Amino acid sequence: MNKSAIAFFFAIIAVALVAGCAQQAAPQAAASEQQTPQAPAPPAPPAMPESPAQPAQPEVHDHSVTITASGFVPQTLTIEAGEEVTFLNKDSTQHWPASAVHPTHTAYPGSDIAKCGTADAKTVFDACKGLAQGEAFKFTFNQKGSWKYHDHLNPSLWGTVVVE
Repeated sequence: MNKSAIAFFFAIIAVALVAGCAQQAAPQAAASEQQTPQAPAPPAPPAMPESPAQPAQPEVHDHSVTITASGFVPQTLTIEAGEEVTFLNKDSTQHWPASAVHPTHTAYPGSDIAKCGTADAKTVFDACKGLAQGEAFKFTFNQKGSWKYHDHLNPSLWGTVVVE
């Protein structure tokens, strides 16, 4: 055999060995990939039904009047119909906010001191009692107009709520 035939023979054997090794490696790699379990993707959450559009809520304002020894602050307050006003006593002396005029409290529609102590007391612009320091009276003004009020225990103190 000559040298070129021997070289050719070894080349063919080398190619066959390389090809055989490559084929052996591929199944082993595939087998090792199959042996490593892959975590399944978590299921997608169920689709939530769309909620109907909510109607716009009216803007709510916090309206308050502070009661001091020198009177109501602010003395005039402007609000929209349907808004609530809180009268808060910051004085050490009792104060009784109520619709004008003293002593009947009838200026605001439906209000009357005679309704204090009855089932209608919660519907009138009248605290129906003196408020101690830190105590509050809340009233929702539904009637448009300019409504004067006073301190029933000190009628020289007064204020106005303008309802637009």
